[in-house]
Amino acid sequence: MANTLQFDLVSPERKLASFDATEVQIPGAEGDLVAMDGHEPLITTLRPGVLRAAGSDGLQAYVVTGGFAEITGNAVSVLAERAIPIEEATGTIIDQMLEEARSLAEAALPEDKDAAEKLIHDVHMLRGTVAI
Repeated sequence: MANTLQFDLVSPERKLASFDATEVQIPGAEGDLVAMDGHEPLITTLRPGVLRAAGSDGLQAYVVTGGFAEITGNAVSVLAERAIPIEEATGTIIDQMLEEARSLAEAALPEDKDAAEKLIHDVHMLRGTVAI
């Protein structure tokens, strides 16, 4: 496959993906981005959202919450705090993620309240993105 880059996605529980991709769509903390072969090196944190990777088997999608993505000229490595294939993202799982975000918001220091509220918003927005 021409113009591909190595894509790897791991979470603490398991390795979810490792294949050649033509592009990887990343929900970065500073905004969404698309990595393709030849992308400038970059490390970004992830926000809750849907990560998509296009490869020879079509588009693969994963729900992610937090973590990091490292992009080099020919590879994307994602270490997610939590990641599941989008097919496994049930309403119950999204509700658990939302409850975790709310618990973090309640425990947040005053100076971190805005970030905690954004986390709740981002997880809540997954409901509209994921067919549940």
